Amino acid sequence: MRINKKVLAVIIVCAFAAVLAYLFMNYSQLQADQTDLDNRLTVAQNGIPALVSEKESLEGQRSSARSALATAQARYPRELHSIEYGEHIFEIVEKCNLTMDCLSFPLPAAVQEGAVAFQVVSLSLSLEGSMSDFFEFMRVLRTDERFWSTMVKVINLSIDGETVSATIGVDIYSHRR
Repeated sequence: MRINKKVLAVIIVCAFAAVLAYLFMNYSQLQADQTDLDNRLTVAQNGIPALVSEKESLEGQRSSARSALATAQARYPRELHSIEYGEHIFEIVEKCNLTMDCLSFPLPAAVQEGAVAFQVVSLSLSLEGSMSDFFEFMRVLRTDERFWSTMVKVINLSIDGETVSATIGVDIYSHRR
């Protein structure tokens, strides 16, 4: 069986039309993909200034936080030498006209508060004197920069006329670096 020239021409034209249709569909899909990618690129490029601004803002916040952390850490002594703090307390006691029986010097204990590690020295102070002298001692203890990291835990007062006997429990903190 022989194929007629007209049939062969029709088959070739149909095959050519199918190839053209296939190429047109691929081209259309590539154009759609190109348009989608261009739109996504435009959106991404438009978002860059906002991201740069946010990055700069976050870097500023990080810098401020680091500065605040350094300031906070500076308020805590690097090392705790309870004997030195005992000497400072004796100076304040003498300055405030109080008397102190004795003071023991315990070793620092390690304390973990969240992600921050501290060393803590717990002291018990037995003081005697007038009420005004006692209040002066507390004021000096709270305002003396050597004791910024000190927390007064317990105050037991006993008043006998003009004389005040007090037992004060204090914790002195040191930031462990």
